[in-house]
Amino acid sequence: MNIQDIEKILIDAGIEVNEARVEVKLMLQEICHWSPMDMIMNRPLNTDRLPEVAVMARKRAETRIPLQHLLGQAYFYGDNYKVTKDVLIPRDETELLVKKSLDLISKYGLNDVLDIGTGSGCIACAIAKNSNTYVLGVDISSDALRIALENASNLNLNNKAVFRKSDLFSKIRDNEKFDIIVSNPPYIPRGTQLQKEVEYDPELALFADDAEGVDFYKRIVAGAKSFLKSNGFILFECGVNQAQIIKRIFAENGFGNIEIEKDLAGIDRVVSAQLLD
Repeated sequence: MNIQDIEKILIDAGIEVNEARVEVKLMLQEICHWSPMDMIMNRPLNTDRLPEVAVMARKRAETRIPLQHLLGQAYFYGDNYKVTKDVLIPRDETELLVKKSLDLISKYGLNDVLDIGTGSGCIACAIAKNSNTYVLGVDISSDALRIALENASNLNLNNKAVFRKSDLFSKIRDNEKFDIIVSNPPYIPRGTQLQKEVEYDPELALFADDAEGVDFYKRIVAGAKSFLKSNGFILFECGVNQAQIIKRIFAENGFGNIEIEKDLAGIDRVVSAQLLD
């Protein structure tokens, strides 16, 4: 059994070739402690534990359980985050949302951030770690918040990224104001055919109840004016064909300077806007 044999297990199960290679590398890091630097430097791999890697690959292939759940962690914006069935797996596309937030924070010297639907806390923690901001992450799920708190603690962010149970703005105090509100809300319309792997994410983090999947965007934009500082920003991650709808929602609610960012696949993925005084 060699690395190519393990990759073939995943490829034969219908996992795309490049994805299979990436996943096998992650398994090798976790199980064989063969780091990315070891790979780059072409250092020898200790093959004693390759059978364990093959076992994990077969489980991944047979069940289509996401590798992140099998490993219990996901890599996001330079750090590993604990993940369970109670939180959405951090994905590469969401790094664009973090990057855009950090760009605005740096450009305008912003300080206070609200992350709505924080889940694993990956967005809140990544922003807090890479800026001088205070980030409050809120979520309706107590189970998700426990994971977020653990991730913040693991990254030594306890005083920079804090978390609270709240259904959108329901537990945000009247005197709390934010420079940025950021969110990757549920945006998949119910009934949408999903990849098998996505079905392992919590429904609460995936699905919106309206046909276009934009209900949460409407609710957040409508409620945000009471909690944004003067000229504050909202940034959203969104799904396919939703960016123009969100742009219209922003415009109808008095927001301007609306920008749309594409992901690496060319999909409109992040929409940002500024509340105009």
